[in-house]
Amino acid sequence: MYLTRLNAYRVMWVIVMYDLPTETKLERSKAAKFRKQILEDGFQMFMFSKYIRHCFSMENAQVHIKRVKSLLPEHGHIGILCVTDKQFGEIQVYHGKKQIESPNTVQQLELF
Repeated sequence: MYLTRLNAYRVMWVIVMYDLPTETKLERSKAAKFRKQILEDGFQMFMFSKYIRHCFSMENAQVHIKRVKSLLPEHGHIGILCVTDKQFGEIQVYHGKKQIESPNTVQQLELF
């Protein structure tokens, strides 16, 4: 029980939220490139323009945050949020008024 609780506070989720301009063909191309690059880094779509990535520690999360920062396009708004597995596990997701199942969390393998 203690290890599970400790892991829930050590394991992190990185959330990238963005609103990029898409008025011109060049802007759409840059937005698509940014999306493709964060997907290649292991992020998965949570909602439109909101992507999540599971990290086993804050140190690992910082590596991916730094990588996302290196990919930032010149224009647009990008937010990067890091939350613990415990906090992310409390999320309530709705489709209209109907509550839907929360995203699957990654199971952590423990070796003794």
